[in-house]
Amino acid sequence: LVMSKGTVVLAYSGGLDTSCILVWLKEQGYDVIAFLANIGQSEDFDAARKKAENLGAKKVFIDDLRAEFVTDFIWPAVQANAIYEDRYLLGTSIARPCIARRQVEIARREGAQFVSHGATGKGNDQIRFELTCYALYPEVKVISPWRIPEFYNSFKGRKDLMEYAEKHGIPVPVTPKAPWSMDANLMHISYESGILENPKTHAPGDLYLMTKNPEDSPSTSDVLEIQFKNGVPVKVTNMTDGHSKDSALDIFSYLNEIGGKHGVGRIDIVENRFIGMKSRGIYETPGGTILLKAHLDIETFTMDKEVRRIKQGLGVRISELIYNGFWYSPEGEYLRHCIAKSQENVEGKVQLSVFKGQVYILGRESPKSLYNEELVSMDVQGDYEPSDASGFIKIIAVRLGKDCGLD
Repeated sequence: LVMSKGTVVLAYSGGLDTSCILVWLKEQGYDVIAFLANIGQSEDFDAARKKAENLGAKKVFIDDLRAEFVTDFIWPAVQANAIYEDRYLLGTSIARPCIARRQVEIARREGAQFVSHGATGKGNDQIRFELTCYALYPEVKVISPWRIPEFYNSFKGRKDLMEYAEKHGIPVPVTPKAPWSMDANLMHISYESGILENPKTHAPGDLYLMTKNPEDSPSTSDVLEIQFKNGVPVKVTNMTDGHSKDSALDIFSYLNEIGGKHGVGRIDIVENRFIGMKSRGIYETPGGTILLKAHLDIETFTMDKEVRRIKQGLGVRISELIYNGFWYSPEGEYLRHCIAKSQENVEGKVQLSVFKGQVYILGRESPKSLYNEELVSMDVQGDYEPSDASGFIKIIAVRLGKDCGLD
């Protein structure tokens, strides 16, 4: 009997790569616990459980993390208006610490010294997974097969994985693989690599799975009212048909459904990876895009101008931290705390229309509004003395070199 090298908790997706990794880890002498997180991807979880058990996993955990993904990860990103390099809403980046947090909880509970994942050695995800693991379980050891030469030299391409799978009785996908790779969760679907590696190649029409092509979307809009408290949505109501949702998961899922139906939230970008190369990614984030627009609106309506300027800079900083894998870090915690503080008065309702790939803001109201209708009115003077503006302008113009004589 061979002595086990120890227990490893593998972040398992049910796909070809992580199935081969599961068997390979067993061959290396580890006991393997398979952990599959349900974060909103469409997956046959029962089939995945049976598959992992058949491949020799000692235990299989399938955990539904959708509700905590929304409240603990997506909502703080909404509060921050987190958007990487001005375009990317961070759907994959935000999901990784959610998955790794539960992976570490399982490893600690099961007394496992090792964790493992199937992220490639060229991407951002290896960093995001591992920094979370080290932050929450400093003594853990990470096994990253795609960085171990005897693994990646044996599996140079999909063909080698297929051969290994057939040899070891791992069920292989019967449908041909799409010529790109995909990562799906409740927040978004990302598409990259394969034919998309040429940045000039247009995405084929059938690539998008979460959103309708705006050209084929309905010719009538959906009008929604989103109610915010502390900078997060607490209720969404469809003004067109009266439908409403008020739990975090239901709100986000419903916004995905409406955004998807109208083709909202598609982007095709080249971005800068943390690891030092540029990569092309296509993302669809329907619900997240609606929420960004609505949150920006209610936030500017209720937040002091100077607080907002500082907070905007913090949002850029936190987007980079999230993208680079530092969700769990001293600076990440500090920034989330500052942003949460800024959201205390961000409450009220935003009405918007979703139509043909666009989100149009229609109106807003709030008990914490800083908007003074009388003060801003062109028809009412109110407490404002127009003549005071002359001195204000002259003083701020001093620096510009104009001779502002008061004659």
